Parts: sequence; C-alpha cells; structure tokens
Amino acid sequence: MADSFIGEIDIFAFNYAPYGWAFADGSTLAISQYNALYALIGVAYGGNGQTNFMVPNLSERGACGQGVGPGLTPRLIGETFGAFSETLQVNEMPAHGHGWTLQNGADPRIPAPVAGSYLATSRPQVEIYLAGQPNAAFSPKTIAPQGGSQAHDNRQPYLAMNFCICLTGAFPAFS
Repeated sequence: MADSFIGEIDIFAFNYAPYGWAFADGSTLAISQYNALYALIGVAYGGNGQTNFMVPNLSERGACGQGVGPGLTPRLIGETFGAFSETLQVNEMPAHGHGWTLQNGADPRIPAPVAGSYLATSRPQVEIYLAGQPNAAFSPKTIAPQGGSQAHDNRQPYLAMNFCICLTGAFPAFS
C-alpha cells in the first residue's frame, strides 16, 4: 500500500488512531509540531494561526464535499451547518386538516350508528367511549398541533466509527 497523504482523512473500524494519524475530533495541534499539515489546512477548522490550528471535527457529524453545484447550497471548506435537534414551529408544518366524526354502532360491522353503543373496542373486549351520540363531531382540540415546543432528534442514521487525519506521510503535490 502506498503512503497516505498528509491531511488525508480515513475511517477506521477500531477504537484507536493508527501511528502517524490523529482522531478528526476538533483537537488543537501545535503548528511547530505539525507544520506540513498546517501548510495544507491552515485555520480552516479553527485555531489562532500563530501557535496552533485545529483538525476537522467529524465526531457525531457527517462529511460534506465543499464547492457548488446546480441547485445546491455553496459550501466552503471548514464550514459547519445543520443541527443535532430541531424544534418545529406550527408555521413550519405542512398545512393539513383532519375531520373527526364519532361513528358508533352496536356491532362494528354494521355501518349505521346506533345511540348508546361504542366507538371502538380493544382486545380483550373492552368497549371505549360508551353512550356517545351518533355522528357527533369531535372537538378540534383533539387533533391540534402538539409537542410542547420540544425538540426532536434530527440526525440521519449512523454507525459509530473513527475518522482520523493523517499527520505523517507524503506531502500531496498541487496540480
């Protein structure tokens, strides 16, 4: 196998960074120790640019190519975007409506509602909503938007592996 390029990022299925590699976890490195890597990535991922710089942070993140494309958002190297969780507001939800009508009957197989019977049953046989009036509309509050302004997880499915960046190896040639 050929030498890896300095700055190359690879994924490893074991729990340590191989010799000459470091976890791509946003760590701060000294420019004086890793000047070749600094020459390639500079402070694109952070650092003060005088004594230190940072490696990319791919912990709990997905990688995205930089650049532009038709219909895509332009992305700069080192740019972070997205959110780990999201709280949807009512005006962000698609417009939709639900109408509910109580259709109760003595026998669920009979389509004609009968006063004094049930809306639904469960197993074992338990009658729910006894003595409802046939064709009564439910309150609109029974289907109003809910959630209590709580955020929901906003991550794609993922598998935990280690992203590492090469610290020593071949310096890539510019084309």
